[in-house]
Amino acid sequence: MHVAEPVTDTKLDQLCVNTIRTLSIDAVQQARSGHPGTPMALAPLVYTLWNRVMRFDPQDAIWPNRDRFVLSNGHASMLLWSVLHLTGTRAVNADYERLGQPAVTLGDIRHFRQLDSKAPGHPEYHWVSGVETTSGPLGQGVATSVGMAIGQKWLASRYNRPGFDIFDYHIYAVCGDGCLMEGVASEAASLAGHLGLDNLCWIYDNNHITIEGDTRLAFTEDVAARFLGYGWNVQRVGDANDMDRIEHALEVFRQTKGRPTIIILDSHIGYGSPHKHDTAEAHGEPLGEEEVRLTKRAYGWPEDARFLVPAGVYEHFTAGMGARGAAARRRWTDLFEAYRAQYGALANEIDLMQRRELPANWDSNLPVFPADPKGVAGRDASGKVLNVLAQNIPWFLGGSADLGPSNRTTLTYEGAGDFQAESPGGKNLHFGIREHAMAATVNGLALSKLRAFGATFFIFSDYARPAIRLSAVMELPTIFVFTHDAMGDGEDGPTHQPVEQLASLRAIPGLITLRPGDANEVVEAYRYVMQRRHEPAVLALSRQPLPTLDRNKYAPASGLARGAYILGDAPTGKPEVILIASGSEVSLAVEAHEQLLADGIRSRVVSLPSWDIFEHQTQEYRDSVLPPSVTARVAVEQASTLGWERYVGTSGRVIGMQTFGASAPLKELQKKFGFQPDRVAAAAREQLGR
Repeated sequence: MHVAEPVTDTKLDQLCVNTIRTLSIDAVQQARSGHPGTPMALAPLVYTLWNRVMRFDPQDAIWPNRDRFVLSNGHASMLLWSVLHLTGTRAVNADYERLGQPAVTLGDIRHFRQLDSKAPGHPEYHWVSGVETTSGPLGQGVATSVGMAIGQKWLASRYNRPGFDIFDYHIYAVCGDGCLMEGVASEAASLAGHLGLDNLCWIYDNNHITIEGDTRLAFTEDVAARFLGYGWNVQRVGDANDMDRIEHALEVFRQTKGRPTIIILDSHIGYGSPHKHDTAEAHGEPLGEEEVRLTKRAYGWPEDARFLVPAGVYEHFTAGMGARGAAARRRWTDLFEAYRAQYGALANEIDLMQRRELPANWDSNLPVFPADPKGVAGRDASGKVLNVLAQNIPWFLGGSADLGPSNRTTLTYEGAGDFQAESPGGKNLHFGIREHAMAATVNGLALSKLRAFGATFFIFSDYARPAIRLSAVMELPTIFVFTHDAMGDGEDGPTHQPVEQLASLRAIPGLITLRPGDANEVVEAYRYVMQRRHEPAVLALSRQPLPTLDRNKYAPASGLARGAYILGDAPTGKPEVILIASGSEVSLAVEAHEQLLADGIRSRVVSLPSWDIFEHQTQEYRDSVLPPSVTARVAVEQASTLGWERYVGTSGRVIGMQTFGASAPLKELQKKFGFQPDRVAAAAREQLGR
């Protein structure tokens, strides 16, 4: 428990708090952009958490057993830039090497929200060391923190041994009214309560203000009652300036077992200033020069000083978090060396995981599917691959948003187990019908260095999309397994038939979207994706069986690794017409190709499972697959035609979807919308004027 400190330290505490506040005020004022109110109100909380409580070593921001700090109300990013600067946190590069220079300099803070500054408008994970997750859209940070908490529980279950608590860190997430209004936070809080994640603490800045005004306009629920309903431990601190009470509440969190904790912290926007700011000033705009001077006067601060860090502040952080964090990391490093001597294989796993590398021979026994005209559904091939990967890669795990049996994502091998409060080593995660929280949780697991996947029907990728986008922004190697990728579930009708999802996911920079054409392409898709360290991937897989192509006759499926490849070609001479397809339409294109060859038309068929991968190939390779001189082209895909002109040109033909589909058996839908070999062959003949 907290012991009263000498007066000098109390004064130093307040000096540090006011330094965080004034750096925030000055940075926002200089940028003429940003949110000064929340950093002013929450400076005592963040100071207490960082300098008195958290285990974090500024000299090693990626030490595996550090406590995690998530600023979910990311518009208050100056809080984070201030403490990263004042604690002297050091930078780390993409290869996980410690670089020695500061993560955030005073110069960065002077250039808050400006190009190339390490003090951007919202926390950016791979841009600034010491940031645990990108938290722009409200609610994402707290939802991601649930994945981090699941990750810690799983790591502790697999790797801790008697006398060796290798993983026993806590996750602290600061959030505001906006975060708690967002649905993703509710989904995630419900899941966290069910799983009893007692390593997770949310601190809710209860300030009654949003952009439009007082929360009475739209948010009058009883937050405490709601979280009690979720099964959380609920605490309240009535004064956001009371550092001792904040510290006590955080201590109660660490003593509470079997439940996550939320601390409701009553504050007022612009806390610490005696002047009443209107909502816009306090929340979303600079204070203005006059208000800045009045506020600094109230803090006993030199009114004209800008970006001032008074004598003693850096030293106080060094003596607090710096000394405590360094000692904790040294103890852990010594413990880990002793652990390595006793549990060498497990220590090696941890080393590989931290570098996002894979065990030797991780893909040696992936299935190979024999040629079969009846074939295998994409989801069934995927299920077989997932079960191999989860056995070969100890830290590979995942689950579905209540569709495991339908997505075929359930890990069925002996010992796979279910992740629950009482069995935190299980590899089958059950997210419930919470697609958005699932995707954010998968991000949190990836940030914990686990390899994780989440699954649902492709149509419901829309519910997960904001977190998938953040996965790409953060360059995380997450995997999203989406089945029922077209009209295979025909009778369910337009609400369940994804049309625009492929085009919209292809539009996300850095996201690898893969739509494999048969079972062996599914295998190669996983082989490709698992080797990525900094790119997320979406696999769109069929519900219905797809013919397994004869790879003695057609090109090997390993061509998938280049995004597109020549599957079949005319025996002689250059092609007259090119047929391009992805997923379930590849076999249609192959049949049409055979028809055209029989008619003496030199046809080429190209499987194009990933636009993103193909676009990253050399121009020479792309031209070898799609020769510019061959302008007669037909693309076929059960999805929106948007974007296909880049591959068929302005004169080419695209057989795709212009509507949302219909409710009917698959064969009838294929006939109605033109997804038949005869129709593809006819379109090719039209292209040639025959």
